[in-house]
Amino acid sequence: MLSTLDISVVVFYAISLFALAQWVSREETGHHKDTQDYFLAGKSLPWWAIGASLIAANISAEQIIGMSGSGYAIGLAIASYEWMAAITLILVGKFLLPIFLKRGIYTMPQFLEQRYDHKVRMVMAFFWLGVYIFVNLTSVLWLGALALNTVAGLDIVLGMVMLGMFAVGYSLYGGLKAVAFTDIVQVVLLVLGGLMIAWIMLDKVSEGSGVIAGFHLLTERAPEKFDMILSPDNPHYVSLPGLSVLIGGMWIMNISYWGFNQYIIQRALAARSLQEAQKGIAFAAFLKLLMPVIVVLPGIAIYVLSPTLSVPDQAYPEAMTLLPSGIKGLVFAALLAAIVSSLASMTNSISTIFTMDIYASFSKKTDENSNRVLVGRIVAITAMLLAMICAKPLLGNFDQAFQYIQEFTGFFTPGIVVIFLLGMFWKKATSTGALAAAIGSAVLSFAFKMLWPELPFIDRVGLVFILCTAIAVVISVMAGNHDQEGAVELHDIQFATTTGFNLSALLVALILVALYATWW
Repeated sequence: MLSTLDISVVVFYAISLFALAQWVSREETGHHKDTQDYFLAGKSLPWWAIGASLIAANISAEQIIGMSGSGYAIGLAIASYEWMAAITLILVGKFLLPIFLKRGIYTMPQFLEQRYDHKVRMVMAFFWLGVYIFVNLTSVLWLGALALNTVAGLDIVLGMVMLGMFAVGYSLYGGLKAVAFTDIVQVVLLVLGGLMIAWIMLDKVSEGSGVIAGFHLLTERAPEKFDMILSPDNPHYVSLPGLSVLIGGMWIMNISYWGFNQYIIQRALAARSLQEAQKGIAFAAFLKLLMPVIVVLPGIAIYVLSPTLSVPDQAYPEAMTLLPSGIKGLVFAALLAAIVSSLASMTNSISTIFTMDIYASFSKKTDENSNRVLVGRIVAITAMLLAMICAKPLLGNFDQAFQYIQEFTGFFTPGIVVIFLLGMFWKKATSTGALAAAIGSAVLSFAFKMLWPELPFIDRVGLVFILCTAIAVVISVMAGNHDQEGAVELHDIQFATTTGFNLSALLVALILVALYATWW
C-alpha cells in the first residue's frame, strides 16, 4: 500500500498538473477561443510538445501493466509492438503527414469527405465516435481503475469517477493545448518513473551489484525471454507469429493506429509547420525505442525474482511492492499520468469529431466558433459520463478485456488502412470502393475468426487487408477506372524532408536492426 510520503507525492503531482493546465490555457484579455484554438491548439504546437503528447496519448495503464505482464509471460518479443511503432512513425511523418497538413484538416473524417464524399465522412465519423467512446474510452477508464485497485486498493467505481473527473477537469477549458503542453510533464514523469522501476528491479536481480550485472543475469537465467522472433512451437506463437511480426499484419495495425487515428494524429495536425510536426514525430520515434526498457524489462525481471505469479499481469504491481517509500509514490504518479493523459486525449478527439464533422454538418448557426467550442466541451463531459456508465457492463465480465478490445478493433483496421492509403495514393479509388472495403473488413475478419480460428490475429489482419484492397480496386475499376474529383495531387505535396529528419530516420532504422540482430 502507499505510505503517507507516497500519497503526498501523488497529491503534489495532481495539483501541479491541474495548475499547469489552467496556466497554459489562459488567453489574452478580449480574446475568446475559436475552433482552431480549442481543437488544434491554435496550430502552434512545437516539436517537443507534439512528440511528448503522442507518447502520452499512446501509453496508458493497461499498456504498462499488460506489456509488463507480457514481458513476464512471453519476454522481449512483445517489444515488437513498441519498436515497430518507431519505424512506423517515421513513415507517417515522411509520407502521410504532408498530405494531411496540405489539406488543412481538423479530423480524419474531414479528409475522407475531401477525397471521397460526404457519405463516407459521416459513416466513418459515427463509426469512430462509437469506437472511441464505447471501446477506447471505456477500456482505458475501466482498466485504469482496475490498475489503481490492484496497486493501491482503490475501489474500482470510485477510481473510474476520480480518473474521469480529473482528466476532463484539467483539459476541459484549454482543449488540445492544455492536453499537449501538460503531456510534457506526463511523459517526463512516465519515463522517469519507468526508468527508476527498471533500475531498481535489475539491481535486485543482481543483489546490489548494479543494473549491468542485473541485465547480464537476466539473459543467463531466462534466455528464452530474449527471443525476438518466436518459433512455431512456442506457446505464444499465436500472439506473435514469427516473421509475420516484421513483414505481416503488424504493419497494418501500426499504420492504422499512428497514421489514421484521430486522438493520435491530432497533435501533429496542430503543429506550427510541417517541419515542426516531423521533428515531433521523430522525437516520438526515439521515445518508442525506449519504452520496452520501461514496460517490458520490469516484467522479465519479476519473472526471475518471482517466477510463481498466478497471473502475468501481476508483474508490474508486484514490482511496485518492492519499491522504497517515495519512489513508489513517484511510480504510482507515473501510472496516473499514463491514464489521465490518454483519457484527456480521447475526450478531446471525441469532441473534435462530433463538433467538426457531425455538428458542423447539421448546424446552421452563424456564430460558429464560440458555439462549437461550447459544444465541444459539452460533448467531452457527456462522452466521459457515458464511458463511466458503460465501462462495467461492457468490460466487467471479461478476464482479459484488453485482448477482446484488440480483437474488436482488428476487425476494422484493415478496411480503414485500405480507405486511406488508396485515397491518398491512387486517384481512381471511388467512395463505393472505400465503403465496400470498410464493410468487407468486418465481414471477412469475422468469417476468418469463425472458420479459421487457429489463424494468428496478426496474420488475419494482413490477409484481410490484401482482400479488402482487391475489393476496393475491383469496384473502383468497374466504376469507370478514371481519376476522382477529390483525388490527391501528389505533385503538390512537399515530401522532401530535412537533413535532421533523414538522419533521425536512419538512426532509428540502425538501432532497430541492431536490436533485432542481437536478440533474433
